[in-house]
Formats: sequence, structure tokens, C-alpha cells
Amino acid sequence: MKERIGVYICHCGGNISDYVDVEKVRQAVENDKGVALAKTTVFACSDSNQNDMVEDIKKHNLDGVIVASCSPKLHLVTFRNVTERGDLNKYTYVHTNIREQASWAHSDDKAGATEKTIHLVKAAIAKSRYAEPLYPHQFEAEKTIAVIGAGISGMKAAATLSDKNTHVILIEKEDRVGGHTATWGSLAMSDEKGCELSQRIHSDLLQRDNVTILTGSEVISSKGSIGNFTLKVRRRPCQAGDPVETMEFNVGSVVVATGFDSYLPKEEEFGFLSYENVITLPDFKHLIDSFSGKFLEYKGKRVSRIAYIYCVGSRQIDGENKYCSRYCCTSVIHAAIQAKKKFNNIYNFHFNRGIRTYGKQELLYAESLQQGDIYLQSFEDAPPQVYAENGITKVKVKDVLTKNKELEVEADLVVLVTGMVPRTDNSIGTLFKLPKGRDKFFNEVHMKLRPVETVIDGVTIAGACQGPKNIVESVNSALSAAAKSYSHISKGVLETEPIVAEVNAELCTWCGKCTEACPFDAIEQKEINGKQVAVVNNSVCKGCGMCAPVCPPDAINLVNYSSEEIMSMIDALV
Repeated sequence: MKERIGVYICHCGGNISDYVDVEKVRQAVENDKGVALAKTTVFACSDSNQNDMVEDIKKHNLDGVIVASCSPKLHLVTFRNVTERGDLNKYTYVHTNIREQASWAHSDDKAGATEKTIHLVKAAIAKSRYAEPLYPHQFEAEKTIAVIGAGISGMKAAATLSDKNTHVILIEKEDRVGGHTATWGSLAMSDEKGCELSQRIHSDLLQRDNVTILTGSEVISSKGSIGNFTLKVRRRPCQAGDPVETMEFNVGSVVVATGFDSYLPKEEEFGFLSYENVITLPDFKHLIDSFSGKFLEYKGKRVSRIAYIYCVGSRQIDGENKYCSRYCCTSVIHAAIQAKKKFNNIYNFHFNRGIRTYGKQELLYAESLQQGDIYLQSFEDAPPQVYAENGITKVKVKDVLTKNKELEVEADLVVLVTGMVPRTDNSIGTLFKLPKGRDKFFNEVHMKLRPVETVIDGVTIAGACQGPKNIVESVNSALSAAAKSYSHISKGVLETEPIVAEVNAELCTWCGKCTEACPFDAIEQKEINGKQVAVVNNSVCKGCGMCAPVCPPDAINLVNYSSEEIMSMIDALV
């Protein structure tokens, strides 16, 4: 039992101290059994305080440390590392969340928030007294990485991993690499075409001996966990009559870069499918890239006046896609500029809800204005209306920039500026049990602290499968995902958290309820000494505890959450 515990109560720059009397909390716990040191600090996570904590551990011979601050999701690892620098076992550290659970939850009641904080810290002290040293599980990792999806993100991730002398298996469902980019002509903010960019990266990968590219292939099953995934890949026959090929690969980690789908408007949405001269942005880009001649034509008719309707499939009021797709404004403005440069007699009308050409892309917006493009802006609750009158397609809008004056434009071509949506084929997400955010794209653990990691250890996400991104952002995401995936297997030996479930084989009668409750497939049935029992795969188990309460004979315990610890915390709270 711990006898010299150090307690640190954080102001969090006012996030906590504005609503909790932190000094009163310190005074309330400083004489608790086992507490040798109690301090308040403005920012517990600051470098200076971390260094002070290390000195305190050594100077006061502390055998346990508690920090009462923000969510452990943010700084649990930070303070574990601090205790480790102080020569303590990092798993004896106890974190208590007094920001989300007290100051923010009870910002209207400072006295109540303070009293609750005192109870939370006392519960942490009670737990700390029983915290035992733990040691990570270690096992060998396969030094091969699979990249699923061979768009720009996937190919750049593969190239980066290849540079680190890692064997890479690049798996692409389509018969070609490059994704959407491979079908594009000129790119915004670049002198290169999309097809040329894709070909350049692909050619570079073909020169690398440690990169295996599988096109026309898809992952159909995955077993194992970080360090040792077994992927079964099905490859379509190259020629009719050839058998379907099935292969298995052992990999240490996985980068998912499955990309996005372009939003497809519903029938009659802004005249889509109702009028033959209403098309989507991807179709318009292909049109101007492939059409030659002095004048632009569509379906045999000359095009002079083009109306672009922004935010189709993005920032929807009634629809599912509430997010901004980020790249659309830049893409359509660039396409409009290209159309005006390439063809004679082009007039561009942009029906928008606010232009989002951020960063250097603002230069495109300036160029568009200089060449005479007209921008008409409406509020989200009053979108443009597309209708036909005497065989002429018209677009009408209440223009914010002219004090809601109703303006009407006759259009030879209406371009619906469609955004990005998640892949309709979610087989990879289902296979790896990847969580999704409210926008239905794959979700990272934390957008700032762990921006490419998923809750599935060893599986990272890259590019637009995570959310709308342009090419530069997708590449940056791919480089980050590649670096994180490589870090998992670079040493050849992996360490996983020791906080896992453990089964008492003598009590277990194998009913299967723990397997049904486990969200990570970490429990399986095995025969031990002639008896069928549950066995936990430590490399997969997350220590969530879902299995423990459903076990009828109470044969499952959670390491670091013993009955003594939990009951002492309950007593402190009561």
C-alpha cells in the first residue's frame, strides 16, 4: 500500500480554478492517509511543472503520484512519462478528471463543484494506495506494412514507408492506381495535371523493390492485432477464364487510405436529371479537359453562360452532410478560370454561400474576380432556384451582396459544385471495426494529439477517408499516417498496455457472454486441462471492462481495477 503519495491540483489556466476553489481542495486532501505532498499548479502539463514533479518524486521519496486536471484522454500519457522520469513505475500513476467532471459540468455552482472535486481527488488517493506496478506485454512485430487504397494518399504513404526500408503491400480495389486524381486534368495551384502526378508517383513506386502493388484486389478478411495482422486478399482475374486468386499476408500495421466518393445529387436537386444541361463539377472538369475547339459545347449546343451552384451535397440544412467539403470552392474557381482561358465567349456566374479559398488559394479567387467572374451570394435557407422558361434554363437567387435583390441568370450550362462524401463501400471500415464521426468519415482518436490514429491499435487513416481534404492536405495526412504506422513496428518488438482483462480459469465455465460483450474480439474459447474456458488476447484487449460485469461466475477481473481499489474509491466518494 502506498504511503507517500504526491497530489497535484491544476488551475488549468482558469478552466478549473474559475469554478473550483483549488486551494480549498488542496487543504481538504493534504492530511489524508498516505499523502506526503499536496500542491496546486497553474498548468500541470507545462514543462516547468513536469520538471518540478520529477524533483518532488526524488526529493520527497514519493511512491505514488496523482494529478487532478483535465481529461486523461489529453494528458494521461504525459504524466505517466513524468512519473517514469522520476524512477517510478508509470502504471502506478493515477489521473483524475476535475475539469470535464467538475468545473465544466458545474460552472454555475462553485461551492458544489469544489465539493465534488474534493470527493474525486479523495477517490483517486484511495485508488493510488492500492496501485501496483505493471509491466507492458512484449512481442515481436512483423516488419511489413499494408496500405489499403492506392490513390495519392496511399501511394505517398507507401513511398514514405519504402524510404524507411520497410516492405510495403499496396492494395487497390480498382484496376488502376491514382484514385480520383488520376482522372483529372490541370490541378489548382500547380502546373501539373492530376494524371501526370499520379503517373509520376506510380512510376517511382515501380522502381522500388520493397513495394508490392496489387491492383484489382481487395482485403476480404483480417485476423490478429497490432504487430501481427493476417490479411486475406482476393485478386480479380486479369483475363476472362482465369481463376480468382486468394493470397494471405502477415503485416505489422495497416494504413487505410480508401478515399472518398463525389456527392451525387438527387433527382430534381437543383434541376439535376430534370434538365440535360445540369451537370456535376467532376463532369464539368472532364468536359473542359477533354473538349477542344475555340468554343465550348455540351451535347451539341454552344456554351457561353455558365452558372455554378456551390455547396451541393455540403453544408446541408435538411440533408446529412453538414460539413464543408473544403476543396470545392478552389476546384470550381480553378475550373472556371481554365474554361475562360481555353474557350472564347465564356461568362461565369458563381452562386455561392461564402467562398472558402483559404491560404494561397485566395490567389485563385482574386484571379477569378480580375477576369470578370460574377459572384452572387445567398443565405443557406434561401438557395438558388433552377427552372426552365420557354426552353431556356435560368437560375434565380436573392443576392445578399445587393441587399437581397432577386437576380436571375440565363444559363447555357449549370454546374452543381458537389462535395466529398464517405465511400458507399464500407467493407474496410467494417472489417477493421473503424469508428466513424458524425460526418460518417473514419474517425481519429484526437484531431490534435492523435490525428491519424484509430482506436484499433496498429491501424491508421490517411487522406480523404478521414474527411474532405485537398491533395496537399491528403499528402500531409499520408506522411503522418506512414510515420505512425512505422513507429509501431520499427523496433521489431511491440509493447502493449498491461491494463487488460484476466480470466480465472478455475471459475470460468465458458458461457460465451464475455465474447459477445467484447467490442474488440479479444476473447476466445480454448481448452485448458480438458476444460473449455475463456482466454484473453492481451495484444488486442483494451481493458475496457465490458466483459467483467456480464460474467455469471465473476471469473473476469480487470488489471489495475481490483476490487480493493474500486471499493476504496466508492467509500471515498460516499
